[in-house]
Amino acid sequence: MLVAACVALGLSLIAVVAGDATRPAAGWPWVLLGLLAACDLLLSWPRRRVVTVEPLSDVFVGEENQIELTVNPAAPDMRGELDWPDGLRGPKDFNLSEGRVQIPFRATRRGTWVFANLWLTWSSRLRLFEFVPKMGFDLQVAVVPNIRRVQSGEISTTVQSRLFGVKENRVIGEGTEFHQLRDFVPGMDAKSIDWKRSARHRSLVAKEVRAERNHHVIIALDNGYQMREEIADLPKIDHAITAALATAWAAAIGGDLVGLYAYDAQPRLFLPPEPGRTAFARLRSRTAELSYESVETNHTLAMTELNARTPKRSLIIVFSDFVDTISAELMVENVSVLAKRHLIVFVALRDPILEAQVNRAPQDMNGVAETVSTGQLLHERRLVLERLHQLGITVIDAEPGEISTRLISTYLEIKAREMI
Repeated sequence: MLVAACVALGLSLIAVVAGDATRPAAGWPWVLLGLLAACDLLLSWPRRRVVTVEPLSDVFVGEENQIELTVNPAAPDMRGELDWPDGLRGPKDFNLSEGRVQIPFRATRRGTWVFANLWLTWSSRLRLFEFVPKMGFDLQVAVVPNIRRVQSGEISTTVQSRLFGVKENRVIGEGTEFHQLRDFVPGMDAKSIDWKRSARHRSLVAKEVRAERNHHVIIALDNGYQMREEIADLPKIDHAITAALATAWAAAIGGDLVGLYAYDAQPRLFLPPEPGRTAFARLRSRTAELSYESVETNHTLAMTELNARTPKRSLIIVFSDFVDTISAELMVENVSVLAKRHLIVFVALRDPILEAQVNRAPQDMNGVAETVSTGQLLHERRLVLERLHQLGITVIDAEPGEISTRLISTYLEIKAREMI
């Protein structure tokens, strides 16, 4: 339309400048433009369009999915644009010329995210106008913690093969919990003979034991502002929740009781240890509801409260983070107090970008300064983790993709060695 108006203006100016004989014709370009515009509007007046979208099931945080969108009727050059909510990332605009499109997106935050409007854009038949209506449609996308490894059966297979399959001897015959009596046969350990019952039965009877079950496993999630830092395009707290749920499922398969404790400036959530898949369903539901906090963590209050709520010796898995030795001082002190009664596993998330920056040769003086400061941060981080290790705390420091595997292996080793 702007180009046509410029052409009409140019013709009018030529008619005016040419002389008195052509001045009456100066208005004809505008009359023609008005007629063309009227015809274009009559030919292209927007018809009522209907937007439909396929409902989505729950989307795992950190994974990709797609929205199937249909607009009827479509236009040859129609494009669409969505206002993406904070927890989803997708393309700014997309082609709707065929009326149907699959829009890929990635879930980056837990929560229920709502799309309110769709902006459509298309040109009129004569290209004089551009229509930009706002179409309302209702779509909610629920982003939940990632339990892909649980659904795949990988964890169940690993735990069952370790505890009840290939390593059956670690479960029966080497534990501390009484299992059953059986006749003593040559080749069995003489220490397993129950002499009192053998005297009563007038034959040698051996006592068979197995590894103790029904241990308490508490997952403690630090949900302070430092856990909002992103690693691999996801906040640390989401990586922690993914690993925590994987370990909770492994513990449920292993016959232990699993509980949850979340805290930031104060204790926020405590679920007492429960057995089986019911406990896992509760943990999944409550972790999905955890908000992204912007407050500093109070480790003193959190660890004191947790110690008071868990009188029985338990395996406590603490997911937390720190910046330097000064900020970690209170955390180390309070975790060490907790370790006097319980078995502690401390989980920290390593940032691969920082590791790569230290190993990369700097190109200028700014790069040298960044490398030195990053190296200092990593050095202080190692000092804190070594101090935790010296206090008898099991430390897992790995990249996000390795945390779940390392943590489940640590849990199985602790269970096999009966350290709880």
